[in-house]
Amino acid sequence: MAVSRVAVERFLARLLQGGLVAILAVGVLLGSVSVVVNAVLALLVTFLPAVLRRDAGIHLDPGLALFLTGAVFLHAVGMVGVYDRVWWWDHLTHTLSAMIVAGVAYTVVRAVDEHTDRFHVPQSRLPVYLLVFTLAMGVLWEGLELGARYLTDWLGVGVIWVHYGPYDTELDLLFNALGALVVALFGTERLQSTVESVRGWLDRRVALE
Repeated sequence: MAVSRVAVERFLARLLQGGLVAILAVGVLLGSVSVVVNAVLALLVTFLPAVLRRDAGIHLDPGLALFLTGAVFLHAVGMVGVYDRVWWWDHLTHTLSAMIVAGVAYTVVRAVDEHTDRFHVPQSRLPVYLLVFTLAMGVLWEGLELGARYLTDWLGVGVIWVHYGPYDTELDLLFNALGALVVALFGTERLQSTVESVRGWLDRRVALE
């Protein structure tokens, strides 16, 4: 019997969640605060599609849920020494994370645009909006990384997020921009079903008021 694409995507997502549990166990065994914290946060993120479906009736395409799970899995893997050993790993995870941020931004803007006539962003301006928003979130993340570094140094505990300095920040923002542009140019069609689901949630909210 043929296996559907959706079933395969859901199976792979569960497999990656199992991988995150394994990484969490490794972090506990090694006594690594950074590995444990990042693995726990990554696991929590992977449950977001199920929470949105249960609490808001917002359905995320299984392929997008797999992409989200894969992105946070690769970040968690990076914390187990891979970021230090593989020079391009950080660039990869920043690009994938930026694609998620840009995808969320696109989904929200398009859903609100379709939900009400009082808000409108021309399609031609969406790439600029996604780029600016994603870069702004990237700057915020870099600030959080730096702040977390100072905090962990002050507390005398292991580093949670590694901040390598200004040059690394510039590269991170460059790859953030790349991720935003990939979504703007190639990812909007794949997000349409999620846009419609979010718009439906907004319509239901208004109807209940």
